[in-house]
Amino acid sequence: MIYVIADIHGEYDLLVKLLEKINFSSGDELYVCGDMIDKGKYSVSTLKLLSSMSNVHCILGNHEFAFLKYYWSLLEECNGNYDAVLAELKDYFPFDGELLDWETIGWLESLPYYIEKDNFICVHAGIPITLGGKLEDLSKVEPEEFVYDRHFKDAKTIPITDKCIFFGHTPTSYIVGTPRIIAYKNARRSDRTDVSRYAKIHLDLGVWLHGTLGCYCASDLTAYYVSND
Repeated sequence: MIYVIADIHGEYDLLVKLLEKINFSSGDELYVCGDMIDKGKYSVSTLKLLSSMSNVHCILGNHEFAFLKYYWSLLEECNGNYDAVLAELKDYFPFDGELLDWETIGWLESLPYYIEKDNFICVHAGIPITLGGKLEDLSKVEPEEFVYDRHFKDAKTIPITDKCIFFGHTPTSYIVGTPRIIAYKNARRSDRTDVSRYAKIHLDLGVWLHGTLGCYCASDLTAYYVSND
């Protein structure tokens, strides 16, 4: 099974609970649409869990983007004192920063801004749309657009596309009032039985607001949720 999730925001325990609920195994794949860190207490634990599994594929969100910019600024000023850089970066995460290591930082640096598969694309915030309603050429999109876009979430913004766009960044409760995954149908592909029958699927449940985390199964078109007890 193929699952997609976004905006975990350091909620390590809920992530583990969700993986248990879907019986996530080595035969499955999980795509993570950014914002794995901040807000929740266990950012580094979350990163280390996700990076330890070869069948998990992650991209950068605006929170990882901001962390990396901070890291790069420290490197420019460190005069070769890399131990001091790591110490500063550990302080970035007040609850489990002591777990941060160079391997995890290097893994973050290696992550892309999007992932494209046969019938879906994963981004964090959105993809610019041309005047004709089509998606902008992904190779020409600036990183800031991938991680900060606030227009793609709009209900009336339905791109002309043959692939479903998975994204997060803005809590869905701001749009529909409750934390639930929103799937927008693709009128051009309504006859399809795979995930491309949807133009876009909005995944950010605002876990830091509502205590609910969810993922979407791109294989059987089912949403799964877990909440704090």
